Amino acid sequence: MKKFFKILFSRMTFVIIAILLQLAFSLILPYALTYYYPQIFSHVFISLDLLFALIGVALTVRIINSDMPTEGQLTWSILLLFVPFFGIVIYFLFVRRRPPRRHKKFYQSVADEIKKYQVKYAQEDDNLKTQLGKYYGQFEYIYSATGLKTYANTQVQYLYMGEVFFKELIAEIKNAKKYIFLEYFIIERGKLWDAILNELKLKVDEGVEVRVMYDDLGTINKLPTNYAKQLNKMGIKCVKFNAFVPIMSAVHNNRDHRKITVIDGKVAFVSGLNLADEYVNLKQMYGHWKDTGVKLTGNAVKNLILMFLQLYDVQNQKLEDFSKYIADVNELPNASGFVCPYGDGPKYFYKEYVAENVYLNIINQAEKTLYITTPYLILDNKLTTALTNAARRGVDVRIITPHIPDKKYIFGITRSSYRTLQQAGVKIYEYSKGFIHAKQVLCDDEIAIVGTINFDYRSLLHHYECGVLMFKTNCIKDIKRDFEYLFTISMNMKDFKQNPFTRLFCAIIKIFTPML
Repeated sequence: MKKFFKILFSRMTFVIIAILLQLAFSLILPYALTYYYPQIFSHVFISLDLLFALIGVALTVRIINSDMPTEGQLTWSILLLFVPFFGIVIYFLFVRRRPPRRHKKFYQSVADEIKKYQVKYAQEDDNLKTQLGKYYGQFEYIYSATGLKTYANTQVQYLYMGEVFFKELIAEIKNAKKYIFLEYFIIERGKLWDAILNELKLKVDEGVEVRVMYDDLGTINKLPTNYAKQLNKMGIKCVKFNAFVPIMSAVHNNRDHRKITVIDGKVAFVSGLNLADEYVNLKQMYGHWKDTGVKLTGNAVKNLILMFLQLYDVQNQKLEDFSKYIADVNELPNASGFVCPYGDGPKYFYKEYVAENVYLNIINQAEKTLYITTPYLILDNKLTTALTNAARRGVDVRIITPHIPDKKYIFGITRSSYRTLQQAGVKIYEYSKGFIHAKQVLCDDEIAIVGTINFDYRSLLHHYECGVLMFKTNCIKDIKRDFEYLFTISMNMKDFKQNPFTRLFCAIIKIFTPML
């Protein structure tokens, strides 16, 4: 009963109620006015039915001629043509992608600041072309789309489990001398966060600058509304990303799904792990939780400094001097290969779908093997075509998804993707021990990605995300070894057949997945 009342009076419950009331008001008001005041409104709203239909057609034409993914065009066309009034209301709430007014003026100034630290010289570019060979275009695309460079002189350690990640993270926090930046989608109070917070408070006492940025919607039922103020009182500079208010807006789709830690400008972490107990198996709700990350030491950390400060300054509406956080790095004898941490975000910020294009570039260039882990497999036509084409041209394509789901309806949609891929020769596995949350790709044992980017619409279209693209780094052999182990303990789904009713339900729901 106590748990019920806690949920009933939680911030999330009030937000949901407020949004539903707004939606109901928007949809019901015209018909209510017509019913109660027919003499005044009935003749107006009879003509409005035709007007809504015409507006629906006009918006459908606009959408079809836009760069919106085909699946999104289909969804919105159905809504606008078959239920025009409802479709128009939802369209103007969720499709018009404009940056929040309070952020807009900072976008260009922050972008200009970043450019100062990402100049690529001709000799440097020639070296990349020579060293990267056929993969040069992969890294050049990221530079062209985001302005983020590719670096040598970077050690990469593959962290194959949440417990290993946590151990390394705590050790580096303890070693911090100047500053610590933490950017996470979810922070939840528990053993993991308590241990980190205790270390952060000690560092504040030592004079180390500590900043924390967490997503407000990601933590809506996990932290008190005033938690950022509590951290600030402790001396930790904390901001809530995209503070959530119960007003229907497309802005609420654009969450900060990144998981980044930067320490002293020399060490950084990128992973699939949020700062909560289930990610390191201190509590188990979906069997064993499998997650991965990478620890970077060296030049490539610069990209993550800039990415963190970019969003932090936009939220704070204060442009600062980035140079004081960028550190000189000595030559690292054990560094190998090339590393490019990169970011992605809403179209109005990044201008194109960077994360999806990076995945497509790798899939389309694969020649021998292509291994993928993802908790959610909700693919658009471009990714489906790329994966099936790779399998048909002889690439050994294998995808690992969870066996125990965290969201059952998403699990059903994930499984509904198996059939098309398997018919083309893609091998699908499910992590038998529980839930695999790792988001990573390994191609031809030479190039890999580890990061926060799921193979689903939310990650690829809506969220702020990050990944680390690597070429011939020493850790790639560790990533391969982990994949090989996962294949031995995971269930081969070659004989899987989805219930016809479930398949029908998922087919209907898939029409609306671009909106989810």
